[in-house]
Amino acid sequence: MLESLTDTSGAQHRLGDHHRYRLDQDQAPYSAALSALAARDSIKLMVPGHGGTDAGISDLLTDFIGEKAVSLDVPMLLEGIDLEDDSPFADSLALAADAWGARRTWFLTNGASQANRTVALAVAGLGENVLAQRSAHSSFSDGVVLAGLHPSYVLPSVDSANGIAHGVSVASLEAALGLAEDEGRPASAVYIVSPSYFGSVADVRGLSEVAHAHGAPLIVDGAWGPHFGFHPSLPESPARLGADLVISSTHKLAGSLTQSAMLHLGDGPFAEVLEPLIARAMTMTASTSSSALLMGSLDIARRALATGEDRIGASIDTALRFRELLATDERFADVGEGFGEFPDIAATDLLRVPIDVSATGISAHWVRDRMMTEHDMYFEMSTDTTLVAVIGAGKTPDVDAVFATLVEVVESPEGRAEAARGNARTDFPELPVPGRMRVRPREGYFAATEIVPAAEAVGRISADSLAAYPPGVPNVMPGEEITAEVVDFLTAVAASPSGFVRGAVTSAVDSFRVLGEAASLPKEESPHA
Repeated sequence: MLESLTDTSGAQHRLGDHHRYRLDQDQAPYSAALSALAARDSIKLMVPGHGGTDAGISDLLTDFIGEKAVSLDVPMLLEGIDLEDDSPFADSLALAADAWGARRTWFLTNGASQANRTVALAVAGLGENVLAQRSAHSSFSDGVVLAGLHPSYVLPSVDSANGIAHGVSVASLEAALGLAEDEGRPASAVYIVSPSYFGSVADVRGLSEVAHAHGAPLIVDGAWGPHFGFHPSLPESPARLGADLVISSTHKLAGSLTQSAMLHLGDGPFAEVLEPLIARAMTMTASTSSSALLMGSLDIARRALATGEDRIGASIDTALRFRELLATDERFADVGEGFGEFPDIAATDLLRVPIDVSATGISAHWVRDRMMTEHDMYFEMSTDTTLVAVIGAGKTPDVDAVFATLVEVVESPEGRAEAARGNARTDFPELPVPGRMRVRPREGYFAATEIVPAAEAVGRISADSLAAYPPGVPNVMPGEEITAEVVDFLTAVAASPSGFVRGAVTSAVDSFRVLGEAASLPKEESPHA
């Protein structure tokens, strides 16, 4: 039914020459079809068991989420909703692809984590060698294990003053791809992360050009940038910059319901071969009972973004106002002001406000906890030195009140006492060089294992993925050799007041899960990129 959608291909969108919508974005066909069905007084002798009404024991569920939500919660494969090739659902997918500048878009109901696993399975059809940013999300590491990929890595730049991992520069990617080719394992796909958790944005166009020159598609984990491309003050959608696959966690800043996401296929040189691979991989990762509520919220979020430039602009103004307030107090600093020091950072997402509180002498973890527990104000995350505020696209929170409360917390008697205790950490150690890959991640993950004391783990092969926070870069992957430097680093992080090692057997990291001595496993001689 695409021909029924209003064609505006001749009209220029107000965002400028780089951004045009071919289709009328001021509609949401899938959510409209769901609403029309919910408005009917249908008798439903089918799943889900609540029947779309508050009758019987469903009154408790209705009290919890509301009658409208219950009525919208319908199963898949309904005529006039999503069954036909030209269904309202298909139209909504086409609108989403058009909005983000993609060739094709898939709606996901298990978050960007589902997208990461999907792309890992799909690109295995191109070859086994993938070059990935070392600070990739754990769900992509899971996908590497599931797909049996042979990864090599390129390290992100790291802000050692704040323990923050950023992105990959064009030069670093070029060098890593060249090294992989010299080792006889040219990359069949490249995976990078942009934007970072802290709002730093990579040069996606430059990275895509380098990847393509080496015969590899570029996968962009753009989980934190679903709003990109919808306002001239925001970075462009990666699909319009040459990315071949873009992972978009739409719920994060774009307003859909939690756990909903999208996967976009770019219209580049690898589109023809990638499209069937992604479609097939989706059948392995998607639910056969995907939530209509989640998918309907994606339809609504796309419409709101594509028609909400003014409201997104108000959100940007709110974020800039927050930065202005922070600049009035020397105890606070905008981490983004230092982004220019890093060659990998090409732009900034203004809707993320990373605040350096190290000058207060107080741990940002402590500040965040007090803001939540005593003032009912929630920041997205914290490190030892940094608070991260996230302002959703189209939202305008009262940042004046937030700033005033932040000052109040720091100046409180408890805040002064915390500063006097000196628990805030600013001396983050350098990341250790990862050990060499002895077996592929899949072999390491599924092999027979044993748990040994930390002192006995050196030289053994890890069965786990371990990442110290901050900055969250995986220090050990399944199949990698555990080095003395890695053990010392992880145990030191775990012993610090706010240190945490994800994936560790114990919180103290005094033991490691390793491959059993009896396992007969081949060794890989090639080092990491």
